[in-house]
Amino acid sequence: MRKILFFTSAAMLFSCTDSSMKHEEISYPESRIVDQIDEYFGTQVSDPYRWLEDDRAEEVEQWVADQNIITRNYLDAIPLRKELRDRYEELFNYEKVGMPRKIGDRYFISKNDGLQNQSVVYVRESLNGDENVFLDPNLLSTDGTVTAHLGGASKDGKYVVVVRNEAGSDWQQFRVLDVATGKELPDVLDWVKFSGASWLGDGFFYSRYPAPEGSEFSTENTFHSVYYHKLGTNQSEDRLVYRNDDEPNRYHYVGVSEDEQFLILNSSTGTDGNSIHVKRSDSEGDWQEVVGGFKHRSSVAGIVDGTIYLLTDIDAPKYRLVAINSSKDLSDQNNWTDVIEHSDNLLESASLVGGQIFAQYLENACNKVVKMDLEGNNRSNVVLPGTVGSTGGFGGKQNADELFYAYTSFTHPTSIYRLDLNTGESSLFAEPTVGFDKNEYETKQVWYTSKDGTKVPMFIVHKKDLVLDGSNPTLLYAYGGFNISLTPSFSASKIVFLEKGGVYAMPNLRGGGEFGEEWHEAGMLLNKQNVFDDFISAGEYLISEGYTSSSKLGIEGRSNGGLLIGAVMTQRPELAAVAFPGVGVMDMLRYHRFTIGWGWIPEYGCADSSKVHFENLHSFSPVHNIKDGVKYPSTMVTTSDHDDRVVPAHSFKFAARLQAAHSGDNPALIRIEVNAGHGAGKPTSMVLDEEADKWAFFLNEVAD
Repeated sequence: MRKILFFTSAAMLFSCTDSSMKHEEISYPESRIVDQIDEYFGTQVSDPYRWLEDDRAEEVEQWVADQNIITRNYLDAIPLRKELRDRYEELFNYEKVGMPRKIGDRYFISKNDGLQNQSVVYVRESLNGDENVFLDPNLLSTDGTVTAHLGGASKDGKYVVVVRNEAGSDWQQFRVLDVATGKELPDVLDWVKFSGASWLGDGFFYSRYPAPEGSEFSTENTFHSVYYHKLGTNQSEDRLVYRNDDEPNRYHYVGVSEDEQFLILNSSTGTDGNSIHVKRSDSEGDWQEVVGGFKHRSSVAGIVDGTIYLLTDIDAPKYRLVAINSSKDLSDQNNWTDVIEHSDNLLESASLVGGQIFAQYLENACNKVVKMDLEGNNRSNVVLPGTVGSTGGFGGKQNADELFYAYTSFTHPTSIYRLDLNTGESSLFAEPTVGFDKNEYETKQVWYTSKDGTKVPMFIVHKKDLVLDGSNPTLLYAYGGFNISLTPSFSASKIVFLEKGGVYAMPNLRGGGEFGEEWHEAGMLLNKQNVFDDFISAGEYLISEGYTSSSKLGIEGRSNGGLLIGAVMTQRPELAAVAFPGVGVMDMLRYHRFTIGWGWIPEYGCADSSKVHFENLHSFSPVHNIKDGVKYPSTMVTTSDHDDRVVPAHSFKFAARLQAAHSGDNPALIRIEVNAGHGAGKPTSMVLDEEADKWAFFLNEVAD
């Protein structure tokens, strides 16, 4: 067992008046080593912690328990933690209101009174009428770890699917409620994953996997298949609609057009590229190809009066919207007509509501929305509450006379607005009151130069009176992958940090979707190192401009962002003082062997498929690039025992290797949440504790 001394600070922690923490010497739990050698194209690779991949083994469960004891003891001894936890709870305790959803003539609104573990769904007979509880997930478990939300509703508004998840798992269970009474029907569907519920007649289409053999939280999932469930029948009677027996590693979904005239089959090899096929809902004939292969990314925005509106990156790396007459050859691009042409800004989405199109653009990672008719004419901007923020919503039916949307920024709590489609006027529907003064803070967007000369944007948020003397604790957060865009959003947790004089920085790295497919592709597969270089350059910019110094810098990312942090701290261990690799993909040679990891091969490549991809992945795989005798940043790895997306074995192996190799006296901890998953649906109590632990750890490690 390797021993460390916990960090002891003799200084006050910023504005906190608590005394500094002092700890006794501790030892990490034993992480035994096995003689496991794998060969990849003539190269032998050691995997000494392979035994930690078995999440059901008693030895692994004991290792988790031992690690959590050490981590908990360390965090609980930090004097500042209680103050941070109390302040975060105070800030978080505000009413959170979701966008109203209309089912039939009723409105359904998700609300959290402040500290409820899960939001409650209320029903109103009219928009401003009295409300009653329709669905309360807090009654489904004592600890708040069961989530439930409304899924697809029948066209007549009589029934709605309820989607349940337990302990943060991606596995879903579908149930059905009577909309008028709220009573639950006997229908129960299991082993559903990555699926919606799209109704046609007296049933709905959904996607599921076969029941897993072995651990449901780590066994590889294959043969994603589409079924049709008829209301009132047992799941065993569901009709198989689509399954590809020749290609087990693909996703498949079937949607139904609003008028129920068309079925839309969407297939993909993973998280990139897809194919789309369409057929009449009353036809037993073959599917008609709209987009074939998996080279491009397309989605059906809607079908109106037989015209298919397709959002696509074909000949448009920042996307365009085309109209296709369903009576013609759908795949012949000569039959495609541009409704929204390709432009300099990313066309993020297009919603067809009330006979109009609402196009959401990203301009330098901030949203703007343009309204137009179905031919793309008569365009006008939707006036938003701010210019440096993000929007969501803008959905609805073709016969709607209203829609709802949300707006948020780093210092603007998410607010809900109602847009009158007849007048074009927006009105505030719900605005939270949060106990801080947003006027004390400023948000700026800067552009810095990455290693290869590429200009990369970054948001920076801090108090207005910030002094650029290099002494400010700064958290650099990023993602950089899977075509996902990071845009401004509010978080009470960030406010806790900003109040302490912290600086929050968020760069839009290559690999993300902020500037279209060319930006995405510049950070995937053999270009993945660009993502790490962009992040490192962001840190160097913050230091050179006087925002912070290496001794005050923290770096954080989750999931693919956890991979980012693992790669950066192994490539540049001196860059930052603190590292938070969260639920990360840390073993790049074996990630595809667990649950749905194979779906990430289009993004990362596969070590088994070619020497080129093996060498690329091996060059930055965090587990394989930790070196003995190096002082790494103070690190708190985070994961959860029920994470069945990025299985906890990634973090287990990384933490074990880090603890064995790290030469410094500063901590290398792992925080393992019990009865939780990848992140979505965590109860409020868990969220408060996790964020308080993060800020306490960070501020303690960078204290003078």
